[in-house]
Amino acid sequence: PKTNLSGITTWKSRKLSSKPSADTSDEDWQLSVETYPSVTRFVCAELTRGYFLEHNEAKYTERRERVYTCMRIPKELEKLMIFGFFLCADAFLYVFTLLPLRVLLALLRVLTLPCCGFSGSRLLQPAQVCDILKGLILLLCFSMTHYVDYSMMYHLIRGQSVIKLYIIYNMLEVADRLFSSFGQDILDALYWTATEPKERKRDSIGVIPHFFMAVFYVFLHSILIMVQASTLNVAFNSHNKSLLTIMMSNNFVEIKGSVFKKFEKNNLFQMSNSDIKERFTSYVLLLIVCLRNMEQFSWNTDHLLVLLPDVFMVVTSEVAVDIIKHAFITKFNDIPADVYSEYRASLAFDLVSSRQKNAYTDYSDSVARRMGFIPLPLAVLLIRVVLSSVKVQGALSYMCLFLFYLGLVTLKVLNSIVLLGKSCVYVKRANMEDKLFEKPSTPFSNKSPSKAEPARGPTAAGRTRSITHTYPLFTMKVFLLHSHCDFFSFLPDEEDKEAQEDPEIKQRTPKKDLLEIDRFTICGNRID
Repeated sequence: PKTNLSGITTWKSRKLSSKPSADTSDEDWQLSVETYPSVTRFVCAELTRGYFLEHNEAKYTERRERVYTCMRIPKELEKLMIFGFFLCADAFLYVFTLLPLRVLLALLRVLTLPCCGFSGSRLLQPAQVCDILKGLILLLCFSMTHYVDYSMMYHLIRGQSVIKLYIIYNMLEVADRLFSSFGQDILDALYWTATEPKERKRDSIGVIPHFFMAVFYVFLHSILIMVQASTLNVAFNSHNKSLLTIMMSNNFVEIKGSVFKKFEKNNLFQMSNSDIKERFTSYVLLLIVCLRNMEQFSWNTDHLLVLLPDVFMVVTSEVAVDIIKHAFITKFNDIPADVYSEYRASLAFDLVSSRQKNAYTDYSDSVARRMGFIPLPLAVLLIRVVLSSVKVQGALSYMCLFLFYLGLVTLKVLNSIVLLGKSCVYVKRANMEDKLFEKPSTPFSNKSPSKAEPARGPTAAGRTRSITHTYPLFTMKVFLLHSHCDFFSFLPDEEDKEAQEDPEIKQRTPKKDLLEIDRFTICGNRID
């Protein structure tokens, strides 16, 4: 029912009494009574009031799509997390499996070079020089960590109060991010100083200070992670589990610091890479804690069952925090759930491009730059903990150790094959094949990489030969396993030809994508 405001005003102005006056007609009196506001009429209006949602169809459709996006986030995010976890595992296993073999091959080349003669201008290839440097850094840092008593560090941390340990753990997390953001720059400076073309032999002296700086960094980062693992071990072994509960609640504080900030597409990609690195690092720290506890209890399986609920709580809190954080970030910033498939394709592009003949970096270093995950300090600590927890004595123990190493090599190879096949599928779906033939941008340029001319030979077969030059048999086996991913069919489609000929179509393409981010931008730096 519509309210007649003019009638109410007339009623108040006339100040009608309970009985009509002589100059008031019956019709005016009845109209004034009907339009007079009352509680009964208000309640009736509220009970019978109606509205139509279709009058604002666009708004409610958008709200429904937001709900659907939030429901899709856990699935899409976990796909990205699982793919990124195996990428980090591949780079981490590389340190234990293929890196020692590559170092041995490089040393064998140095020893046999006088017999074979100089076949080229270089004594060693740049990749071999970097492998030798990585092996020396691992060996020196592992020797230096023997002078650090893990048991004394554990008891020193256990003697502190709960509040101090909580503050220490937060400080260690911040320090780990700072070390990761600057550590790969130190290693890249060492690799480039050792392999850059030199006019004089005395220029090679500059490698020495860079090498000692890299050793000092890896050692400090290893000690930092060791303190972090000791603090987590104290939290696991505390009687009331109060410290562990406080540390887990610290993960939910992260939601407050990130959800209510403005995020763009590239910034969310940066955060996703950081979350992948943090999840993988936390899993390795949990492995170290379990090894130390099992060694203290003489490898009793009953104690492992006691640790499993706490491990499950830590892992569950990590997953829950990541899902809630990304769900609300995408909701508040109107980012679709399909963006995680683009992130996955970008990571897959790094893996595929590292197998190219013109690759300018190793894949483990590429993962370090994308995610901020540097495997060398974590590998030093894991080797230190494993060798101190497991005693190797006798021929049978060495045989078991050799079989374990063969198992790691097998796991690394299988993981690499599956990842390469999946990466080809993701690159194919994202239509990134042509970008594999672009010239890599220099690390000193802040601009997006310029497009290079296509590889020699106008046909797809010529491009195939250029790609499979480095890994011919390995690459062919991978793509035979994934025959549905016709990665070598680089013949341009009709739409691509029209896009190259018509300049208007080029203007409609987005100005930036994830691959235009500088490859040497380490996770943690600001992206404009």
